[in-house]
Amino acid sequence: MGIEFAAERRLLNDNEYEPIVRSHYPAIGALTQAELVDLAGWLRGQHNRARDIVRHRHRVQRGKAEPQGVAADQASTRGLAAKKQVFARALKRVNARLHHLAAADRRAKARAGAAASLRDALARRQAAPQHHPPGGWTEGSGMRSKQSARRRTNVPPSRIGSISQAGKASQSARDNPGG
Repeated sequence: MGIEFAAERRLLNDNEYEPIVRSHYPAIGALTQAELVDLAGWLRGQHNRARDIVRHRHRVQRGKAEPQGVAADQASTRGLAAKKQVFARALKRVNARLHHLAAADRRAKARAGAAASLRDALARRQAAPQHHPPGGWTEGSGMRSKQSARRRTNVPPSRIGSISQAGKASQSARDNPGG
């Protein structure tokens, strides 16, 4: 569950609250990548500092370490643990935004690379020699005779039709036996 803005405001002092506000949605979109990296570093440092203090206080409560500071032995770790969670959530938002920007950069580079590859392929195709013959006759050249696709025969013209004539004569002889 998230922590409300008012709860974050109560947990943090003024110096810590301003960067946390910048890590929330409308403001985080306006930050540049360099500002996000700086903010992530600061948040990571604050989170680590709060984590170390909570660990030390737990060690003091168990008797494993000596208390440091004036009121460190009576101080509760509950508020500091909540503050640590505020820093962790802010760091998570900033890291997500950094990841989103990096993914957008990768997509833009991939898109530019694909477009360059397509332009190169088109240039190679246009520069390559054509591997097919010309299309043949073109319009506007007038009429031309077309060669026949039929086989040429070597039958002398005097023989053409003689077979059918012989068939007719034999049929006629059979039909008229006497005459």
